[in-house]
Amino acid sequence: MRAEIITIGDELLIGQVVDTNSAWMAQRLNEIGIEVYQITSVHDNREHILQALDGAFSRVDIVLTTGGLGPTKDDITKHVMCEYFGTSLVEDSRVRDHVHELYKERPDVLNRLTATQWLVPKCATILPNRVGSAPIMVFEKEVDGEKKKLLVAMPGVPHEMKTAMDEQVIGLLCERQEERSEIIHRTLMVSGIAESTLALHIEGWESALPDTMHLAYLPQNGTIRLRLSSYGEASAEEVEAQIEALKPLVKEWLLGDEVIR
Repeated sequence: MRAEIITIGDELLIGQVVDTNSAWMAQRLNEIGIEVYQITSVHDNREHILQALDGAFSRVDIVLTTGGLGPTKDDITKHVMCEYFGTSLVEDSRVRDHVHELYKERPDVLNRLTATQWLVPKCATILPNRVGSAPIMVFEKEVDGEKKKLLVAMPGVPHEMKTAMDEQVIGLLCERQEERSEIIHRTLMVSGIAESTLALHIEGWESALPDTMHLAYLPQNGTIRLRLSSYGEASAEEVEAQIEALKPLVKEWLLGDEVIR
């Protein structure tokens, strides 16, 4: 299965906030065998969000969004989702009770803006956000009259998003997987050789790789990470066999290796 991540917020596009959410989410998705096909950041802008949703659904079956779910006027994600899915906002008593409990020691926060947090899209399945006021919203999009694609909208606050992923979203996505595949990344770290020289040195090995595997060169600060990846089409043993064949070729510059699943 493939997923796309859309992060929403002007602050991401002016460099005011660094998008750490996407990297963390991509790692967690890889762990359950879901490949992240694309990551997109968009403005708090209706047209931009709608275009991003259309584009994502044309490419993948799972779309995960973060951001724009707060109670202020610049947070428009919930309203745009209503437009996109042809629905309206309704009051959710469970979210209302949760927000009241969350802020029971801070009555000043329970104002008319906070009250908008328990207005949710009628067609969405609402999952609790234990550590924040904005609930997790799950939408289904029917394609060609049968196949249903999934959109999960989560808060952009990192600790809220991580809690949502760990406590709600990962389990939901695992349930929807017809057959769980294993995504494997094996990395060798080398130093003391130029990237182009290294590529020529291992050209024969790389050219002989099966189509189920892909090699990436990741240079940084005098080292090069050689990452061999398989997206559910090769076994761990097959990937390991290729790594073991590569090690003698780079032993002169080899620093270490790592396994990421």
